[in-house]
Amino acid sequence: MKRIWDISPPVAAGSPVFPGDTPYSQEWSATLGPGCPVNVSRITMSPHVGAHADAPLHYDPDGAPIGEVDLTAYLGPCRVIHAIAQGPLIEWRHLEHAARDLPARVLVRTYERMPHDRWDPQLAAYAPETIEKLASLGVRLVGIDTASIDPAESKALSSHQVIRRLGLRVLENLVLDEVPEGDYELIALPLKLMTADASPVRAVLREP
Repeated sequence: MKRIWDISPPVAAGSPVFPGDTPYSQEWSATLGPGCPVNVSRITMSPHVGAHADAPLHYDPDGAPIGEVDLTAYLGPCRVIHAIAQGPLIEWRHLEHAARDLPARVLVRTYERMPHDRWDPQLAAYAPETIEKLASLGVRLVGIDTASIDPAESKALSSHQVIRRLGLRVLENLVLDEVPEGDYELIALPLKLMTADASPVRAVLREP
């Protein structure tokens, strides 16, 4: 059996969300007991809680919702590159040591330990020029272990706009704490949510 790394943070009440976004909550609409054979819950949450795939609709008013996005980018050869504690923006110089013969998917680890139990306003993000460079080398999906590929306070969302212009896909809020730098198979399929701006994913890496 090939080894699998689960790179999805736990999702529960208290999971961090972007300030102002909808946190995770769960209520029971039915519970086991006399006359009821099952437990059934009702969940309310932003689709950006936990590991998730942004849809073009998230950053483009004319963009496709996640349910219409082709799944090819979310499944296949992937490289994890470490750029731990390298500052607020991940620049090309932080990645070029591992950039030879890149596969179509690149995930960047910025944390020593990903803070999956609290919001980090100082989260690291991609410099837009870095995404431009990755795209020029054939990368079609970029991922990161923070809540956004842009700085938390950004209004221009410059890296998201590069993604939009070049047609790339993005994964955010990954947990790469235990993943050595190197090549893997990525499996991170979004749900077929036909009007949503994003989707949760259960992201895993598998030995190639």
